[in-house]
Amino acid sequence: MYNSKIAGLGYYVPEQVVTNNDLKKYMDTSDEWIRERTGIEERRYAKKHEETTTTMGARAAEIAIERAGIAKEDVDFIVFATLSPDYYFPGCGVLVQRELGITSQEVGALDVRNQCSGFMYALSVADQYVKTGMYKNVLVIGSEMHSMGMDFSTEGRGITVIFGDGAGAAIVQPTEDMSKGILTTKLHADGTYAEKLAFISPGSHGGYHDDKDYGFPDKDTPSDIFVTQKMLDEGLTPHMEGTYVFKMAVQKFPEVIMEALNDQGLNPSDIDLLVPHQANLRISAFVQKRMGLRDDQIWNNIQKYGNTTAASIPIALTEAWENGKIKDGDLVCLAAFGSGFTWGSALIRF
Repeated sequence: MYNSKIAGLGYYVPEQVVTNNDLKKYMDTSDEWIRERTGIEERRYAKKHEETTTTMGARAAEIAIERAGIAKEDVDFIVFATLSPDYYFPGCGVLVQRELGITSQEVGALDVRNQCSGFMYALSVADQYVKTGMYKNVLVIGSEMHSMGMDFSTEGRGITVIFGDGAGAAIVQPTEDMSKGILTTKLHADGTYAEKLAFISPGSHGGYHDDKDYGFPDKDTPSDIFVTQKMLDEGLTPHMEGTYVFKMAVQKFPEVIMEALNDQGLNPSDIDLLVPHQANLRISAFVQKRMGLRDDQIWNNIQKYGNTTAASIPIALTEAWENGKIKDGDLVCLAAFGSGFTWGSALIRF
């Protein structure tokens, strides 16, 4: 058995900056309203018809690969986390393989659909593959292009103002130093209230899990089940009960962080840096207070990028590293909570 370590990090965010005031053109909102509820000041939107979830993931991956000191051809497995894939199928794993120009290696590609917790699950998968000696250079990507699926009306503002586009990536490699690397990962899920935060339609449920009138036919027929005209007329957008999600998040974040610390016989005071999923600045502030952490022990960048779901942790982790906030020997804790509900944490000794 080996330990696994993060050998290289990279992130990519689109050039287009969209401020809170920019959103006022499309909906009844204000900079003050958005900041008060989320802490977000601006976010990035990708170029339509030029950038995709895959292409952004590839740009982040190229940086991580270079920093890991390997060639693209050295990647022997890909794990891609996203809730906004280019296609319903196939997944982005094979598409990023093609985008990077490494299809001739025919390495395996796995897609993870765990939304905000996606990168945590993907990192855990990579950790296990490397520790068992199955792979030596696992490329882990979290990438999202939310701007293509938002409702830019006043009715949809509660969700639209939160999300942004971007991608982050890591190369996970083996290390013989058992005191460093990924020390532990903890993953959890509870599907009881899955519809509290979900993209319900289109889907192959045929209206089974939906209490709204989406125009499904009265009788079972081979057609008009997957997408109906009513869906198209009203728009295909996510559903979120924000208050309920918030309550669950502030409960599960501290629990899963403490689970990881207890596993290693550590305390919150031992954490050099906590990098939480960037869901809401109020959630991060609550977790920081609950864990008794100083301002310099937590990294937040939701102010600049919004919530980039599966991409938020690798973007924030890379940015923190680039800014000198992560040094050799530092203990870094990653934690996420999101749709499913799913949540997870990781402790990493750099």
